[in-house]
Amino acid sequence: MKRVYTDSDPMIVGHLEQVLTSRGIVCIVRNRHLMGGAGELPPTEVWPQLWVEDDEDAPVARRLIDEVLANQEQAGPDWTCPDCGERIEGQFAECWNCGHAAP
Repeated sequence: MKRVYTDSDPMIVGHLEQVLTSRGIVCIVRNRHLMGGAGELPPTEVWPQLWVEDDEDAPVARRLIDEVLANQEQAGPDWTCPDCGERIEGQFAECWNCGHAAP
């Protein structure tokens, strides 16, 4: 078993867990509910950790994680919906208000 990722944000770790699982990589999240121990324990020791069961899956898992995180950083610019005029953040592909696709 190898650790492939850790982060202070359990939502990111959970998302990456789903990405790996959808690709057939068996993984687990350790420390999922340990954040409440921060203060009594060193903060980085209670962060959620993503582990792959098979050591041979670790390089592929790390590559997938890097791809997912790189895509999040490449969010486009904010945009205005041409249908309803709502201002939408760049990472969203459609308008939350009316469902119109991003230009």
